[in-house]
Amino acid sequence: MGRAFEYRKATKLKRWGNMARVFTKLGKQITIAVKEGGPDPDTNPRLRVLAQQAKKENMPKENVERAIKKATSKDFTDYKEMNYEGYGPFGIAIFVETATDNTTRTVANVRSYFNKHGGSLGTSGSLEFLFDHKCVFHVVKKEGVSLEDLELELIDFGVDEVEEDEGDIILYGEFSQNSAIQKYLEENGFEINSAEFVRIPNDVKDVTPDQRETLNKLLDKLEEDEDVQNVFHNMKMEEEE
Repeated sequence: MGRAFEYRKATKLKRWGNMARVFTKLGKQITIAVKEGGPDPDTNPRLRVLAQQAKKENMPKENVERAIKKATSKDFTDYKEMNYEGYGPFGIAIFVETATDNTTRTVANVRSYFNKHGGSLGTSGSLEFLFDHKCVFHVVKKEGVSLEDLELELIDFGVDEVEEDEGDIILYGEFSQNSAIQKYLEENGFEINSAEFVRIPNDVKDVTPDQRETLNKLLDKLEEDEDVQNVFHNMKMEEEE
């Protein structure tokens, strides 16, 4: 099994926290997608996948409609997608992705979380090299399709890992090839359950149980912030029970 799959296996139980967190995150992503590509799913591939993902997560239809409407409202000031990078205690690299309508508030909050928990916020781009930026598609497995054949077919589209889990096929590919992979999947009749972007650490650092507890306090604080979309780090995951 590859590094991407092991990363996913270790993090899948700690996805986005509670249901409200899922809906908030998806709502922002839908608003951003509509702002960038318009409100018609037929002509907006990103919105198309997000709408399907919202359905899979049992997100109420009115929440989806509200997120779409927000993007087309004259009063909406737009979300800016900002990344923040820093080191937590014990030299653990932390990469924070946000979507915010107030960058001053967001950077102040993120900096305060790092400072209060023994870390420090670094300069933009300073830690990006420590992570591989990937797109991840969860698709429904089709009858008669082998993972080996699918992987061979998708290598040319930037996919470098294909795994199966609980009836889903999970594809990991280069971030820049996201659109090409989605186009292939749709044109070949695959039902896409979700698509997301992740940053997988090139190398992981082991920590003691006490250190992990300290680091988790910082990570939890970051993830609880309503402006934060994703938090990635290079702390070695706990082994699943």
